[in-house]
Amino acid sequence: MNLPNKLTMLRIILTPIFLAVLYWGFPGADYAALAIFIIASLTDMLDGKIARKYNLVTDFGKFADPLADKILVVAAMLWFVECGRMPAWMVMIVITREFAVSGLRMIASDNGRVIAAGWSGKVKTASTMVCIVVMLALGPVLESYLQALTSFSAKVPPAYIVWIDPVCGWVITLTTLYSGVEYFVKNKDVIRSA
Repeated sequence: MNLPNKLTMLRIILTPIFLAVLYWGFPGADYAALAIFIIASLTDMLDGKIARKYNLVTDFGKFADPLADKILVVAAMLWFVECGRMPAWMVMIVITREFAVSGLRMIASDNGRVIAAGWSGKVKTASTMVCIVVMLALGPVLESYLQALTSFSAKVPPAYIVWIDPVCGWVITLTTLYSGVEYFVKNKDVIRSA
């Protein structure tokens, strides 16, 4: 197994560790989980760059890399749903888009065609990763804000904190919808030929 594939596998392995740390809930768990998520996200950037630069692209990498991304992102989003910080319908849109685009790519592959990641897909991935990092980083601040609202003695953090989760949720959802629609519009001939 080459280095890019090892980095992809590391991302897959880090995902349950990321969730375990969040569930464990020890003091500072939010920030430990944030660090794990950032490391896992960086492996996504590194594995592709290394594979292309050193001609280490493999069939395993083509399959496992996007799968590892989906596993990591959906795990984080499901955590936000469980904590009441993101509505489940937003996660359902992300999961549906991922299945649909993967299906489109499979149909294209059967016809000897490769559908590369488009610009909007890259924007979706980057904005999703950034939004998840922001939500993880500000989770403890949001929690202290909500606690402060019920206590007059606590120092109240800025009110904009309560807007972070909805704004990030909408950024993730809208970039996901846009990129999904774009994949299908640009590749409608693949569906016609199926």
